[in-house]
Amino acid sequence: MNQTIENYFSNGCERCPLGGTPDCKVHAFHMELMYLRELLVQTELDEACKWGVPCYTYRNKNVVSISAFKKYCAISFFKGVLLDDPSGLLSKPGPRTQSARLLKFHSLTEIKKVELHILDFINQAIENERLGKQVQFSTDLEPYPAELKDIFEHDAGFEMAFESLTPGRKRGYLIYFTQAKQAKTRYDRINKSIPKIMNGIGLHDHYGKRK
Repeated sequence: MNQTIENYFSNGCERCPLGGTPDCKVHAFHMELMYLRELLVQTELDEACKWGVPCYTYRNKNVVSISAFKKYCAISFFKGVLLDDPSGLLSKPGPRTQSARLLKFHSLTEIKKVELHILDFINQAIENERLGKQVQFSTDLEPYPAELKDIFEHDAGFEMAFESLTPGRKRGYLIYFTQAKQAKTRYDRINKSIPKIMNGIGLHDHYGKRK
């Protein structure tokens, strides 16, 4: 897995075999990701590399991350549900997501069009951390394995990738994860599946099969 910010922009997160190759998704959105980074480094947030992607923190709390996917790049707010969004720009990574919210972009033009909104969301997110605001999680949703939800909570990019899978692929992974009786085994299965999930590939698919 990638360990530095600069390496991310040249080789990607390296959580799938496409990392470091011309086919890495980061190359398709290099300008867009660099522009988002420029917006973020001008704020109070500290820049770090976590889970192979650029992550921005406030007082060691994860606030925002940026990442590339197959058809778009995104800026993800870990506690996005707490943000005031009267224009309805933010979206959930998946239907069961309770905390994270994101903005998807396909071009630099799209980013510049809502740049003021992005900065407002960032400032709101910083203020929420300053005030110590927390997300109140519901326990009524259809359960995912606790270990999967734990990883989601710390890695919004992985959550987006998982929720972007086709229903059949998602179900296949969930069955595989929950069949393990011990928490350690469930964590191991999830972590070993991350490279395929990040590349939109099913449990029993081979790389290249992403239809």
